[in-house]
Amino acid sequence: MSAHDLLAAVAARLAAELATPLDVFALCSALAAAALVVVSSFVKTMIPLRWLAVGGSFGFLVYGALHPAPVMVLLHGALLPINIYRALEMGWLTRQVSKAAAQGDLSGVWLKPYMNSARFEAGDTVFRIGDKADFLYFLAEGRLEFVEIGEVMEPGRLFGEIAFFAPDKRRSMTARCVTACTVLHIDEVTFKQLYYQNPAFGFEVVSLVAGRLMADVHRLQARVPADPVAPVT
Repeated sequence: MSAHDLLAAVAARLAAELATPLDVFALCSALAAAALVVVSSFVKTMIPLRWLAVGGSFGFLVYGALHPAPVMVLLHGALLPINIYRALEMGWLTRQVSKAAAQGDLSGVWLKPYMNSARFEAGDTVFRIGDKADFLYFLAEGRLEFVEIGEVMEPGRLFGEIAFFAPDKRRSMTARCVTACTVLHIDEVTFKQLYYQNPAFGFEVVSLVAGRLMADVHRLQARVPADPVAPVT
């Protein structure tokens, strides 16, 4: 087949493909979806990538529906709601962490959907001083005591975050249940996944940890009596 014949065949095929306005719209949808897929390969953060995937799936879904392609419809019909859900989920997490940082809320409630639950009885130890800090914790129910300083924590608080982010990752206190407790925990791998999916999340968490450290410093300063002023002689 000569080049002229090949071009004529391609032109005839395009004319058949674009016979109606719906055919033109279907092709434009597919081209736009393909462009979004190409652009997504250059994106480094997860939320923009998810929304680009939403746009790509939508475009291919439209093409598959208007230019009947059942496999494409099934594939992108399944991917579209998944990508929408994940994009909204990560956006919600970022807003919750930002709100908590702005309000000085150190509770960590925003992490609960990503944490696993464990039940402890009164007297059980969640972790001991010197243990490796593999998890970040949230006290959902019960009361918990930090043995070395005799401080009791009420439910609805994040704890264990200092050692979790410390260079040596070693616990500086022992956490023991005063009553039966429900404790939620998240491991380092899951936390890192949340961070890499959305760096803004990690930045806000650092702000919260810094806020907790400052609160601890102020509490310790309040407990230490001020040095008496020496009389002038």
